[in-house]
Amino acid sequence: MKSKHIGSDFDDFLSEEGLLAEAEAAAVKRVIAYQILEEMKKRNISKTALAKLMKTSRSSLDRLLDPENVSVTLLTLETAAHVLGKKLHIQLN
Repeated sequence: MKSKHIGSDFDDFLSEEGLLAEAEAAAVKRVIAYQILEEMKKRNISKTALAKLMKTSRSSLDRLLDPENVSVTLLTLETAAHVLGKKLHIQLN
């Protein structure tokens, strides 16, 4: 018996299973968390210091930096970017 997924790409499979949006959100969040952590290292900013600059709690910052936690607001992302001297760009493709 031939699988209906042989020859299709992984995005098609995830879409058919209703998992594509969740997988893409998780991937984007991992990249953003990584970029923020790298910028923190580059600027020698601790989590506590960044939380103070963002006027938020350390636990809120931990959620932002957690690559598994995809429930982050645009305002939180924008605030982190601004404090680190960066701009947040979001676009639909």
